[in-house]
Amino acid sequence: MTGLALPLDMIDVTTSAAVEEKKKLKKHFARFDILFFLICTLVGLDTIGSVAAKGPEGFSWLAILGLVFFVPYALLTSELGTAFPEEGGPYIWTRLAFGRKVAAVNALIYWVSNPIWVGGSLGILALTTFQTFFNGGSSLPGPTLLGTATLGDIVFVLAFIWFSVIAAILSFNVGKWIPTIGAFVRIGVLGLFVISVALYAAQNGVKGFGVGDFGVSYVGFIGLVPVLFFNYVGFELPSAAGEEMKDPKRDVPFAVFRSAIGTVLLYGGPILAILLVLPKDKITGLSGFITSIQTVFTIYGGSIAANGTVTLTGLGTLLGGICAIAFILALLSSGTTWIMGADRAQAMAALDGSAPRILGTFSAKFGTPIAVNLTSGIVATVVMLMAFGLVSGDANKYFVVVLGLAISTTTISYIAIFPALIKLRMSHAHVHRPYSVPGGMAGVWLIGILTTAFAILATAALLYPGILTAAPDASLPSNFTRGQYELTQVLPLVVLFIIGGLFYVGGSGVRSKMVQVSLDDDQPLSAGGSST
Repeated sequence: MTGLALPLDMIDVTTSAAVEEKKKLKKHFARFDILFFLICTLVGLDTIGSVAAKGPEGFSWLAILGLVFFVPYALLTSELGTAFPEEGGPYIWTRLAFGRKVAAVNALIYWVSNPIWVGGSLGILALTTFQTFFNGGSSLPGPTLLGTATLGDIVFVLAFIWFSVIAAILSFNVGKWIPTIGAFVRIGVLGLFVISVALYAAQNGVKGFGVGDFGVSYVGFIGLVPVLFFNYVGFELPSAAGEEMKDPKRDVPFAVFRSAIGTVLLYGGPILAILLVLPKDKITGLSGFITSIQTVFTIYGGSIAANGTVTLTGLGTLLGGICAIAFILALLSSGTTWIMGADRAQAMAALDGSAPRILGTFSAKFGTPIAVNLTSGIVATVVMLMAFGLVSGDANKYFVVVLGLAISTTTISYIAIFPALIKLRMSHAHVHRPYSVPGGMAGVWLIGILTTAFAILATAALLYPGILTAAPDASLPSNFTRGQYELTQVLPLVVLFIIGGLFYVGGSGVRSKMVQVSLDDDQPLSAGGSST
């Protein structure tokens, strides 16, 4: 076969390194593996408290964005994931649409958001949960090393980080069980919580709210859109392992649409339950869900003091401990799943000449991107140590800073991923699309613009809380001045954009050895081609 036998939009220009390393990939990813992987990806328990803290209005916006963003996003991913199922997923879509320079920077930002998240907000929430249920709410044993963080605290978060990394290094044949178990743990934890709320309400009544409390406002929307966007993204993540799927053209739409239904239910039920149990002023982004679990589990044994302090006893203590362990496992599986997917996208960027070649090294034994996996662990560890030191051990402030940075890096990356739908429908018209966005080009433009607009809006709302409101500083997280908060968000992003540019420069050697491949079967056609 020669390059001339195919239309130009059916030919891709990649590197000989990518062709060689892909030989190590193993096809272990089946239909239900993808489904459970997506549930684990989409349902993040770390942000449930942040949405519930906004009260009934938060629940309303959860439902509205589910309709006007989540559904269009599912349609978009189903088309791109089946038409372009190459390993690397979102990196490949962005590169085919906008070139290597844009894709190089975007891949770096998409990837790095995950070790920031794992070493930051996920790790601290897991630590706080363990402290609350097993150590009386106090720091773990050991000398104080960073701020108020003890040696025990630091060792706990380190174990959390490196378990995620090691699980990501394992072959998908083994590692895929982490998100599968994580999906069932989520269903179990959230299901038990909702049942317990019903029992608690029958015994103690509920806080109650009227229909009018579900009204929406611009201020509420602009405060919630970044978190809700973060809750709802992840459909494209399994496509980062596109060539490890057994049948992506058939299985991706199946998994996307079924996981979408499960995600809405698994978010909506617990958030509504929290609103029924806790007064709004008692719900915080860090501890809202944890406090709710403690409160409702008093029906099994325990009491609530006049000042709101919860004490669990007997069966309440046992079930609370089990639920806490399951909650930590759910957080752990979230981090592992995102590292599995995003690391593959970054590894393929390296093999494609958009990052240093070393990051594209796959294990011949496991078929996983071991170099970038280890790099993720190192980045997550550095983030954890820096954050503990910089915020003087203030767990809630630490959580806000790192969650904000994890969300902003995530939202920015989608500003390039979403419009790829429009560009690729026009520039790669001959590529077979087993699933297409309905409505022809009009539907493509509508969905591409709608999803991209939400990505831009979420980014703006996060980088400048309270944007276009009458009192923007009132939207700042507590204990922050405007200058302090902007510094924690903007400075790291500037550094990441610079690193993304340097990554592209570092991939020049890989780009010097280009080959043409068929987009239909990813088989080499000939050497040569553009390196842009």
